[in-house]
Amino acid sequence: MKQIALDIGLASAPAFSNFFAGPNSAALSHLQLWSGSPLRSPVPTYLWGEPGCGKTHLLKAAVSALQQQGARIGWLDAAVLEPPEFNQAWSAVVLDDCHLYTAVQQHAAFNWFVNAVSSADGQPRGVLAAGSVPPADLQLRDDLRSRLGWGHVYQLHALNEAESRAVLRQQADARGVFLSDEVINFVLSRFTRDLSSLVQLLDQLDGYALQTQRAITVPLIKAMLHSE
Repeated sequence: MKQIALDIGLASAPAFSNFFAGPNSAALSHLQLWSGSPLRSPVPTYLWGEPGCGKTHLLKAAVSALQQQGARIGWLDAAVLEPPEFNQAWSAVVLDDCHLYTAVQQHAAFNWFVNAVSSADGQPRGVLAAGSVPPADLQLRDDLRSRLGWGHVYQLHALNEAESRAVLRQQADARGVFLSDEVINFVLSRFTRDLSSLVQLLDQLDGYALQTQRAITVPLIKAMLHSE
């Protein structure tokens, strides 16, 4: 059956606390330690895996943790068509969607990387990056590709059905919402199962249920979809 990806906003900001680690606990622990330490290692970290496995969620969670400490972060993804110059005020640089970078973005990413790890003020910055494939398989300029694979590399795995069910239960419990087995079966058979999509879907279902003063049931989900 064709799965549906909802075009809805993310109501719950990505954070370490709402990331269901599942098979990705090593990457989660590494980033929590890295972002929580006042003496962060300048050795880069690269996450890779198929779409929906949680790469961007973890990068944004790390950025949020750093910003709560007052840090300024340089962020580059495929949507940033004209990247700015490296800023010495940044405490770290984050490079998302590396596999999609244009020549202009690759040039900027390389300069950011070099400046981050060998900063002129003698204070090395951290580098976090992510892409859909291992560093060695990235179709990028050689000097950037080799640097992305220099440090810690973690493969992220998509959630299986049992883990997806656990996410829905966990997120529903956090909202004080009851989800029946029928509802969970319906959701998992018809919607994408990645972490962000499940959280977004539950946010929308919760809001629609409150708006209509109804419990979350299969008929309510169908009514919500028809109301889009």
